[in-house]
Amino acid sequence: MEQILSRQEASEAVEDLGWRYLLGALQTSVLVGTLTQAMSLAADAVAVCGDDANRHLWVDVRPDLAVFTLQSLDHAAVTTRDIELARRISATADKSGFLPEPGLRTGAPRSVQVLEIAIDALSIAGIRPFWKAVLGYADEAGAEGAEDPLVDPVRQGPAIWFQQMDRARPQRNRIHIDISVPHDEAPRRIEAALAAGGRLVSATRAPAFWVLADAEGNEACVTTWQGRDS
Repeated sequence: MEQILSRQEASEAVEDLGWRYLLGALQTSVLVGTLTQAMSLAADAVAVCGDDANRHLWVDVRPDLAVFTLQSLDHAAVTTRDIELARRISATADKSGFLPEPGLRTGAPRSVQVLEIAIDALSIAGIRPFWKAVLGYADEAGAEGAEDPLVDPVRQGPAIWFQQMDRARPQRNRIHIDISVPHDEAPRRIEAALAAGGRLVSATRAPAFWVLADAEGNEACVTTWQGRDS
């Protein structure tokens, strides 16, 4: 029977398979030499996933890279079935001579990651319909409330979530980007941002998230799955 896993359970189950847990999904990448190779890997992954591919797997295929994402669309979460599918995909890639990995090694273009856009609001219910309409977005499975996040139904754009404000803040940016990275990638990503002229605004909620800002105060959060269960 398919069961939803905790963040810790999901992360530990796939770490040795070359996948990483990223806030509700599993992800890995495979470097390839041609688009044909990437397409072949994608086809192999679909084949080993069988009927589950339609409700669990999506693949971003490029001439030099294939990125695999697993999540139960019925639950909007990682389940025991996703872990089994990750094992199958890693095994079939290995048989073809390719290495599924999260992009943490030196020289990798970047690690796997998930982008989200956060919008501060005094009345989330008052602005959510606008963003849903203007972006052509949809409710996430099991999250149709007036203050719940929005997702791209074709999974190309970043998710949108809303942060409750307690007062107007006209001198502060009202939209920021969340970059969800593997828990073992976060220190390197933060170090690079600080070296590039950024500053650390807050680490009080780390390792769930660190708030960073550029030289003009525009904020971004580097986030991980850790520190969210306490």
